[in-house]
Amino acid sequence: MPTAAKLFAAISFALIAFFASEVFKPLLPEGTQTGLLSPLNTVIGLLSGWLVMGRLPGKGYATAAESGIRTSATALFFCLVLWSLYIMLVQSTRLRYDGPMEAITAMFELVGENGALLFSDAQGPMVLLIGGILGGFLTEWASRRFN
Repeated sequence: MPTAAKLFAAISFALIAFFASEVFKPLLPEGTQTGLLSPLNTVIGLLSGWLVMGRLPGKGYATAAESGIRTSATALFFCLVLWSLYIMLVQSTRLRYDGPMEAITAMFELVGENGALLFSDAQGPMVLLIGGILGGFLTEWASRRFN
């Protein structure tokens, strides 16, 4: 059921995912195509905000901060998996893997590499952490204000 809290959560975490993507782009190797990185990550942030954070408000601001961090981590996980899956599929069409298990293993290695790349600079984690806390507070505020 749509609520104001879910709407505020979806918009908040879509913005967080967008800004985290923009901070992540300069860390990628030179020449990496990043055309759909921000838009797709924004959609994942929107869905994470609606589905994860949107059902958690109403328990106080401390819990909202925790839930916001949880939602940021969820969005980060699905973004990393999506892009690692994409890279793995591109590489598998170039016959870089001997079998499906090697491709799946390589995908999870890519998740780790991209996660390490994100955490190599302090800006990405700070956007996710502070943005998650603020998104949780905003969702809690919307829940109290519009219920």
